[in-house]
Amino acid sequence: MKNFLKISAVGVLIAILFYGYTTYPKLDLISGFSAKSVASCRFIDGRSLDLIEKNDNDISMITLAKNEIDLSEKSATASVYGLKVRKAIYREGLGATLVNDDFDVSKPYEIPKRTKIENNLSFPYGDKIPKNDPKNDLDTTFSNINYKKLNLAVANAFDKSPKKEKRTRSVLVLYKDKIIAEKYDKNFDKDSKILGWSMTKSVTSALFGILQKQGKIDINKPAPIKEWAKDKRCKITINDLLHMNSGLEWEENYETICDATKMLFQAENMSKSQLEKPAAFEPNTHWNYSSGTTNLLSGILRNQFKTHQEYLDFWYSALIDKIGMHSMIIETDMAGNYVGSSYGWATTRDWSKFGLLYLHNGNWNGEQILDKSWIQYTATPTNTSNKAYGAHFWLNAGGQYPNAPRDMYYCSGYQGQMIAIIPSMEMVIVRMGLKEDPEFDFNAFLGGIITSIKK
Repeated sequence: MKNFLKISAVGVLIAILFYGYTTYPKLDLISGFSAKSVASCRFIDGRSLDLIEKNDNDISMITLAKNEIDLSEKSATASVYGLKVRKAIYREGLGATLVNDDFDVSKPYEIPKRTKIENNLSFPYGDKIPKNDPKNDLDTTFSNINYKKLNLAVANAFDKSPKKEKRTRSVLVLYKDKIIAEKYDKNFDKDSKILGWSMTKSVTSALFGILQKQGKIDINKPAPIKEWAKDKRCKITINDLLHMNSGLEWEENYETICDATKMLFQAENMSKSQLEKPAAFEPNTHWNYSSGTTNLLSGILRNQFKTHQEYLDFWYSALIDKIGMHSMIIETDMAGNYVGSSYGWATTRDWSKFGLLYLHNGNWNGEQILDKSWIQYTATPTNTSNKAYGAHFWLNAGGQYPNAPRDMYYCSGYQGQMIAIIPSMEMVIVRMGLKEDPEFDFNAFLGGIITSIKK
């Protein structure tokens, strides 16, 4: 009996040590992810805690977190077994921000000025519902579309209750500026704001295109970072950063503690996370996907303006509100930087408008917001990505999706967010969800929609 107790005690000790070595260091990230997710989902899109925990936070290990919402304070807290309590606060105009104990929640803060376009136009340039379709904006008049096949392809993107395999939340298909298919999962509709995750990177890229068009920045010059001036990083250009080709060290693996997770769930100033990394390769010789690079670019953008207010306003006045993405909100970190890598929220329809801007070579209803040359630059493969990546957009030039045209390029986000832009078919396809390849078969999804349309 004594031997049994000794063996049991040793077993328990080993289990505790194993837990401490493998899990305890992750608790800060688990509770951080959970608190931030709960605050954003609740106060940006109005979701209930039950819905958030069963869907948005239904991720391995994140389910360990216990969450609480304070409606009066507009905050959310999370902990794991009472340990590593993390808090996220919501501020109108800035979204939810994960904060630490040193953050002064009473300190005044600036918010971006927003301008809503009021007109009498139908989607995508306005919100008017066509007279011939009083119920919705769907167009069913194209003679070259097999609508039965199209609707089946869209329906197949969704789970049939009670399955939770594909976990699609919304699909929208635009053809020649018309919505030809639109479907939402239970608890979601055209007014639901959905997190785009890394699709936000493409929005950040567009802002550099606008500054380039305005003659206020030259992306081919060295990045204006004083900390790099006296070492070999001084050769890194904004072009290298946009191409994820800087050569800087960075690890992006959301299954573990890495540079990306530490930045998103621990850093006060996310623009510094990549800035402080040493060079591992010469610029333009080694492609490495990095959310830190995009937040560094957000910091570079901030430094283009004399005041913080101008920086906050620019994202909306120059792009987001200008193309009618009025539901969109880009969240900030504790230092006031937009988290351009990951934290953009918008309705599915507004995400599609961003795709249309690129489909129309940077022109929005007659106004040239981005130069056509910038669109070509965006969709041109960087020389080290095996034709998979352009300037903060993913490409199908290498045939990753055999069922889709090679000219397709797309915004892509964690858990399978996608805005696919297909110039040869005058089409934009948006899919928002909680699963990506291989659980969600994007090649079959895209192929089903594409083959329903005859050129």
